Amino acid sequence: MNQPLMPVAGSERFASRPLPMADLRARIDPLLRLHEVAADAGDAIDPLTYEVIRHRIWSITDEMGETLKRMSGSQGVTEANDFDFAICDELGQEVQVGLYNTGLVASMDLAIYWILQNRSRNPGIEAGDMFLTNDPWVGGGLHQNDTAIIAPIFIDGELFAWTSAICHLIDVGGAKPGSADLAAVDVFTEAVPTPPIKIIRGGELQDDVLDSFVRRSRMPHHVQLDLRAEIGANQVGQRRLAALVERYGADTVKAVMKRMMDDAEGRLRARLVSIPDGSWSSIGYMEQSAVGDRGLHKIALTLTKTGDHLTFDFTGTDPQTGMINSPYSGMRAGVMFALLPLLAGDIPWCTGGLMRCFDLVSEEGTINNATYPAAIGLAPISSAWATSNLVAECLGRLMDASAELKPRVQAGCTGAYGIVTIAGIDQRGVPGVSLLFDMMAGGYGAQPDRDGTDTAGILPIPLGRAPDVEMQEYLSPYLVLWRREEVDSGGAGAHRGGLSMSACLVPHGTPFPVAGSFSGNGKARAESAGLAGGMPGGAAFDAVVRGTDIVGLLAAGRIPSSMEELGGDLEVVGNRAELFIGLADAVFIHPSGGGGYGDPLQRDPEAVAGDVADGKVSARAAETVYGVTVRAGRVDAEATARGRAALRRARLDDAPGSVADVPAEATRPLDANLMVVADSAGGAVACRWCDHRFGPAGTDIVDAVRIQEQSVLGAVPGTRVASTTYVDHDVILRNYVCPGCGTQLRSEIVPSDQPAAMA
Repeated sequence: MNQPLMPVAGSERFASRPLPMADLRARIDPLLRLHEVAADAGDAIDPLTYEVIRHRIWSITDEMGETLKRMSGSQGVTEANDFDFAICDELGQEVQVGLYNTGLVASMDLAIYWILQNRSRNPGIEAGDMFLTNDPWVGGGLHQNDTAIIAPIFIDGELFAWTSAICHLIDVGGAKPGSADLAAVDVFTEAVPTPPIKIIRGGELQDDVLDSFVRRSRMPHHVQLDLRAEIGANQVGQRRLAALVERYGADTVKAVMKRMMDDAEGRLRARLVSIPDGSWSSIGYMEQSAVGDRGLHKIALTLTKTGDHLTFDFTGTDPQTGMINSPYSGMRAGVMFALLPLLAGDIPWCTGGLMRCFDLVSEEGTINNATYPAAIGLAPISSAWATSNLVAECLGRLMDASAELKPRVQAGCTGAYGIVTIAGIDQRGVPGVSLLFDMMAGGYGAQPDRDGTDTAGILPIPLGRAPDVEMQEYLSPYLVLWRREEVDSGGAGAHRGGLSMSACLVPHGTPFPVAGSFSGNGKARAESAGLAGGMPGGAAFDAVVRGTDIVGLLAAGRIPSSMEELGGDLEVVGNRAELFIGLADAVFIHPSGGGGYGDPLQRDPEAVAGDVADGKVSARAAETVYGVTVRAGRVDAEATARGRAALRRARLDDAPGSVADVPAEATRPLDANLMVVADSAGGAVACRWCDHRFGPAGTDIVDAVRIQEQSVLGAVPGTRVASTTYVDHDVILRNYVCPGCGTQLRSEIVPSDQPAAMA
């Protein structure tokens, strides 16, 4: 629909990339004195002092977060924890980050690199300064709503360190409430990106800068309060760090900061060395690039692990288009969204060290590495999120090949997050904008030894949460009818993916209809990938029920618990949609669930019966996907044996297949179903259940497996509508099956014209 944009002349100045530290130093004004210590200074710190200072720095970051949360009045901060903070060294390398929105701090160092290069001479970086920015091409956030305040810390006239605080501001201007324009073809109808500008100079708040930024917003009181909360968080961090330096000395504290990053790097590199080298590939899609588009837009990833280093190669990703793009910061955030909790979950998040362990390869001007002036207003929940899905899938397959890391393996978690913005007159008669954060209650992916956790949250915000319902209703002009877990929303597998929630709300207390803006991926094609033959989690689904009888139902003392009870007409909402919501209309939202792990036919029948009894799996799915017949709450063993045998024969075109009760012990496992066995050619991939040989290790074995393709609507329980409701592509369920025993090796939902691959 939209042609790729050419970069605006001169826009390269407003781009930030990681630099070798020597190159960065060379670009800093020589009059700016830096506090530096020798690279090995941390080695001389005794263990007790190191641990005391390290934990004190950790606690300072936590205190910064608590300060921001207590001072802010915005629902995204106070209720959903959509914010973060960091402490960085003198060059901007991140020493410690928070456990909130990890994507936000994945770009904080980029902003500091830019400030050092472009602000150290004019207007200068001095004690008492703080910089405001919401320019994702510079860093310091993923889209314009992510507004950061970044503060240098000086000790004895030398730049010692930086603190930063960032949160999602509810509205920072632009053509549409909430600042994202779903019909945008470039950034100029979105909020204005602001490169770093001094908001505090010499300790004094600059009213002209604050006023000019706040003036853009439809919610100026919220924006001003959030900015002041970020300033307060930085002030707390600076006071605490100054006290730490006063007690232990600047050189000692700095040496600990450097060692923290070195230790994190060393631990991650040691972990990578323990994993066999290899390469893993995955492809994902963005649906509907803007209002009016019905296309699929590809993001491609090949992850290569060599020794103690990772390379994330996104070559082959489609050109930037519409409003689904993210700049370099979003691509990098997509990597960190997945890498931190999955591969480095037990390593201190000293990301300045962790980020030394990988490279990013990408073509500029693509969906997840967009050049200015691409539209990027919803980058975090569009291409950045889609990038993290691919990274999580490839990391899961990488870790599955390591016996030591297998307990950490996790299928896809909440593969799509939808933003719903409601704007209108609130119950107090005041114009307002509100965001729904219910989608935080998504399903986590299954693991090799357990089911995914139901309504656990989302991977990018480890401490995220769905807001309290009463607080939602207090702040916004609507009434929540229900919030519950949805049956069949978790991906099927030997271990089931976690269920996601649904919520339904109606306007309440407002005299006029409200405007609704919906943007989210994963409706035509489920994005929570399963692993080792597990099926993807359920697709996202949003709808508006027009002309309900909610007034009559409530007057009669009845609270409806289903869309059918509401009456009215169901209107399915596309990936990018702007519409009015009448006073008698109801909004239904449902994010995606977690992916499954392992072949569903290997799930314990009693676990399936328990899921049916608990309303987590429907009786239909129990029979058609798991092959389990449940009668009167109990497993019918004979019918189940027949059902599973029939499903296995269908996979093998009526051949019976033979599968062992317990998989073979593999000296080099690839996952629950595949292993590498020794042969004269240097190793072959074999089935752990029947020892069928597929081909040489390290090659695409797709020609040696059986491929089964089905309609998604009929084959994936919980799917409500056909993919053609959203896109003009034929989307199918494709299963890869062992031809020897019929074990399901991989399951994916893809466009029918995507080439099959087992790489």
